[in-house]
Amino acid sequence: MTAYISIGSNIGNKEDNCKRSIKALKELDKVKSVKKSFFYKTSPVDYEDQDWFINCAVEVETDFSPNELLKAIHSIEHKMGRKRDLRYGPRIIDLDIIFFDDHIIESEDLIVPHPRMHERFFVLQPLKDLNGNFNHPVLKKSIDQLIENISSSEQEIDRL
Repeated sequence: MTAYISIGSNIGNKEDNCKRSIKALKELDKVKSVKKSFFYKTSPVDYEDQDWFINCAVEVETDFSPNELLKAIHSIEHKMGRKRDLRYGPRIIDLDIIFFDDHIIESEDLIVPHPRMHERFFVLQPLKDLNGNFNHPVLKKSIDQLIENISSSEQEIDRL
C-alpha cells in the first residue's frame, strides 16, 4: 500500500525535527520505502500568531493498515515530544495521513483523504513533488489540478 504523509514543525530545529520523523518512519518494521519531497518554509494557517513552519511530505510503501499507520505516526509524534494543547497551534512535529492508496476512510479516529488538504498549499506543493498526477479519490482531481484551484497568495511558501 502507498500512503502519503504530510510533515510539519514550527518549534525548535524545525528541519531537523522533520528529518528525525522521516528517519523514524523508515525504521518502522512495516515500512518498505520512504520517498521525501523538498522542504518548504511556510506561513502558519488558521492560528497565525505563531512561528513559521517547515513542511514536507513523504510517500511511504507500507504493509500497515491505515489505523496501524495512524498509531505508528502518533507514537513517533509522542516520542518526539508532541503536545496537543492548542488546535492548529505550535508543534514540534505534526504527521498527518493525507492519502492511503485510493481508500476513503471516515472513522472516529481517522479521515482519509485528509479533509482540508485541498485547501492547504503547504500540503499540496510537497505532494506535487512526489506525485502531481495522484488523483484525490473523493474530489476526482489530481494534485496538480488541486493546486490550480487554490489561492497561494494567502499562504506563503518558499522551497528550501
